[in-house]
Amino acid sequence: MRVAVTFSPDAASAAPLIDGHGRRISYLRLSVTDRCDLRCRYCMAEDMTFLPKSAVLSIEEMGELAERFVARGIRRIRLTGGEPLVRRGIDTLAMRLGAMIGHGLDELTLTTNAMRLAEHAPMLAAAGIRRINVSLDTLDAAVFRHITRVGDLDIALRGIGAAQDAGLAVKINMVALAGLNEDQLLPMLDYCTAAGCDLTLIETMPLGEVTEDRSDHYIPLHHFIAPLRAARAICPVDQRTGGPARYFAVEGSPVTLGLITPLSDNFCATCNRIRLTVEGRVYMCLGQDDHVDLRAGLREGGDVDGLIDAALAGKPRAHDFHIERESKPAVARHMSATGG
Repeated sequence: MRVAVTFSPDAASAAPLIDGHGRRISYLRLSVTDRCDLRCRYCMAEDMTFLPKSAVLSIEEMGELAERFVARGIRRIRLTGGEPLVRRGIDTLAMRLGAMIGHGLDELTLTTNAMRLAEHAPMLAAAGIRRINVSLDTLDAAVFRHITRVGDLDIALRGIGAAQDAGLAVKINMVALAGLNEDQLLPMLDYCTAAGCDLTLIETMPLGEVTEDRSDHYIPLHHFIAPLRAARAICPVDQRTGGPARYFAVEGSPVTLGLITPLSDNFCATCNRIRLTVEGRVYMCLGQDDHVDLRAGLREGGDVDGLIDAALAGKPRAHDFHIERESKPAVARHMSATGG
C-alpha cells in the first residue's frame, strides 16, 4: 500500500522540524542511489555490493517523501549518491523537486563526480538547479585514475565545462589526502580561478571499510592549506550556503575557499541537516548508526510524520569521528550508502 502525499506549500511553517537540541532542520540531503561509476579509495571498497532494486525507494516514493519534508519546513534539498546521475529516472525526480522551488523550497542542488555531467547538465538547468558541487580531488590525470581506480580526468573536466555552458555555477569539492594530493592545492586554486569555480576542501571521514588505512591519508586542513597561507593571505567572509563549510577570500583570486573540518574542528553545533537514504532511512547524523525507516511506513500506510518526529528527537548533538592507525570506521556503512 502506498501513502498518497498531497504537497501543500502553505504547510511549510505549520510543523517545523526542530531536533531535541533546539536546532531547526532546513536542509535535506537526499541520496538517490548507492551506486557509483567510480571507486574512490577513501570512499568505497574496490568490490562493492550494492542494494537490490527491491530495497530502494522508487523515484515516485522519493518525490513523495521530499514533498512531505518541504511541507514540514525543508528549504534546501541536495541530490546525492553514490553518483546521482547514474540513477534511472533522475530527470523525472529533478523536475518534480524543481517544481517546488518558490513554493516552500528555496533551492535544489546536486553533488556529482561529473562523469555523466555533460549528458545531464541541460536537464539539471531545466529542472531549476542553479549550482552544483563536483567532486574533483586532483588535476593530475594519473593521480585521478589512482584515487578513483577507474576515472578519466578529461571526462570530468568536459562535464564541468558543459555544466557551465548550461548556466550552472560549479563548486569543486576536493578531499585532502596526505601523500596523494597535498601538493596540488595551489594548482587546483589556479584552475578554479581560470574556470570561474569556487573551491571547498574536505577532510576525509571514517565511513565504511576500505582497502587502505585511512590514517595513512588523513591530513588536517590547517596543514593541507599551509602552502596556500605561505603564498597568499586568506581572510574569513560571511557567507552561508546551508552546509557546514566556513568560507574565506583568497588574496589575488576571485575564488571563495570553503573548509569542511569534521575531525580537526567539529561544526556540529550548528547542524541543520538530515539525510534520507535510497533505502528510505533517515539518518540524523552522518557519523551515527541510529536511523528511522520511512520506507516501511510509506509502503504500509504508517505515520510517516510521526516517524520523522521520532528521528528528530533522536538526532545527536555531535558525531564521534576519529581517525587513528588501524582504527575501525565510525560506522560500517560507506559514504555512498548514506549520501555525502
